[in-house]
Amino acid sequence: MSATLAPRIVVVSRRSELDELLAHHGTRAAAGYYLGQRGRDLAEVVARHDALQAALTTVGAAVPADWRRGRADRDDLARFPFAPEDVVVAVGQDGLVANVAKYLDGQPVLGVDPEPGQNAGVLVRFAPAEVARLLPAVVAGRAPVRERTMVRAALDDGQELIGLNEVYAGHPGHQSARYLLSTADGRRERQSSSGLVVGTGTGATGWCASIARERSEAPPLPAPDEPALCWFVREAWPSPATGASLTAGRLGPAESLEVVAERERLVVFADGLEADHLTMAWGQRLTIGPAARRLRLVEPPTAPPEPARPTARRRRR
Repeated sequence: MSATLAPRIVVVSRRSELDELLAHHGTRAAAGYYLGQRGRDLAEVVARHDALQAALTTVGAAVPADWRRGRADRDDLARFPFAPEDVVVAVGQDGLVANVAKYLDGQPVLGVDPEPGQNAGVLVRFAPAEVARLLPAVVAGRAPVRERTMVRAALDDGQELIGLNEVYAGHPGHQSARYLLSTADGRRERQSSSGLVVGTGTGATGWCASIARERSEAPPLPAPDEPALCWFVREAWPSPATGASLTAGRLGPAESLEVVAERERLVVFADGLEADHLTMAWGQRLTIGPAARRLRLVEPPTAPPEPARPTARRRRR
């Protein structure tokens, strides 16, 4: 932290469902009618909006008056000028922490759940009322911080992106994509599939967990702070020109996968943010592996265990 600058607390959130509905329908009455036609109640949406606003008010009041402040919406994260000395407070669901993590480089992140008990709480560990107590400890470097592994995808032209949960590479419409896959141990296979997913230990409780449950011999999924990744090919199609033998595995700290696009352009995005993606032209090479950068997530002194990860089922002999 700079000795000449007061700490800057950057609060990150996203628009509520009510905000999205009002942007589309104009008035609460119109939004209520729209929801009612679909068996939903506007009161539920309003309650969630009010909980988010109350949390943001509590967090804002927790920042000392002589500290600097910043505010960022999820949709503007790619353009927000984060500074090395920032402390980031993400107020929302777990996915919001993943959304902001890819734009940071060492800044501590404090995840705040506006509706404790309603979210999984894997990444948003704290209630709004705890922020006032936590911020001085975070700024002073006394708060417990857990470093979580991230995944990096880099094109051969120098473009790259970072993800906290996973990276997806495949057809823009999630249809069949043609590419050449090379694994860390030197094996190669031309494939036609609905995409490749490479996930971290944090992502192992999300998309990768869903894929692993469907695989009889899924690789063991890594822990959040383990410098390892798991990878899965979705719906590989065997044909005279394409194979389906390389469909899952793990990557260690210095290992990577290589993907070369064939026939059509592919897209690469992280953590579900499809709008912020890389585009692979025919013949371009993509390398995916553990990132040097890690998320520094503030944790409770004794953090509760995360949901159990699926493990590979043993083949009967």
